[in-house]
Amino acid sequence: MSKLSIALEEYLKMRRALGYKLRAQDCQLRKFVEFADGIGAHFITTDLALKWAMQPVQTQPIWHVRRLSMVRQFARHCSATDPRTIVPPPDLLSYRYRRPAPYIYRSDHITQLLRAAKRLRSDTGLRSHTYATLLGLYVVTGMRCNEALQLDRNDVDLVNGVLTIRGTKFGKSRYLPLHLTTKRVLQRYTVSRDCIFPKPLSPSFLLSERGTRLNQSTVENTFVRLSRQIGLRRPGDARGPRIHDLRHHFAISTLVRWYRRGVDVEQHLPELSTYLGHTNITNTYWYLTSTPELLRYALHRVERSSRGSQS
Repeated sequence: MSKLSIALEEYLKMRRALGYKLRAQDCQLRKFVEFADGIGAHFITTDLALKWAMQPVQTQPIWHVRRLSMVRQFARHCSATDPRTIVPPPDLLSYRYRRPAPYIYRSDHITQLLRAAKRLRSDTGLRSHTYATLLGLYVVTGMRCNEALQLDRNDVDLVNGVLTIRGTKFGKSRYLPLHLTTKRVLQRYTVSRDCIFPKPLSPSFLLSERGTRLNQSTVENTFVRLSRQIGLRRPGDARGPRIHDLRHHFAISTLVRWYRRGVDVEQHLPELSTYLGHTNITNTYWYLTSTPELLRYALHRVERSSRGSQS
């Protein structure tokens, strides 16, 4: 094992002890060390980091920036024990990230997606049940894509109607109470799942055709195909509505329901923030895209408050 390989293991172990998951970094930095070993490099230099980060050439610039950033962090760690290490400057590659605007689903889009998922064919017959249930969970809970895929059977309490989300983006667990209708859908899914896979290969609540945990890339690819089937994407579109946009749909729908019921939205926003798994309420505001209906309710609330203060 090379010195860089040993240093990488120490680096990953230290960072994980601090609570970082490092899924992408683990994979990419191992490739970097393999690249360095392949050309006989024993320590990190700016030239070495740049050569690796710029591969493959045909990928988007943001990918090169991210790869170089991963090596920079690793190089800072290595520089503490190997003075030959050169930490690449932070502005070596520049790219301004633009957060994609969310796609705002209409109610009929959601209905079409769920119907298309129920038509998915498979050898066991489980695929359609799994994807319809998964997409439905995204719609009614606003979970992140990977949070639903990481649910184990023990995390789904169908007696009390509560989901336990573990190891979230910010390293904290949270509980999601479920509506009675959602609880019933999940109960029906467990009956179908257990009938097809009485002894599954995984403790996952949602199972693939093989009785294993669903893979995120497979789920995203399936979602793209479903989106094309119902016309949300054209056949050649590289970009379009995403699963993550269902999280925006949940946040907006929640606010609209609160406005309709006359709830003090500002007072209850921390509840929505907690449900979404945010550590700061400012992160929640990103999901509150201004739709015509939401703006109408907000304006109506402002007008009522204004009239009340004048009287």
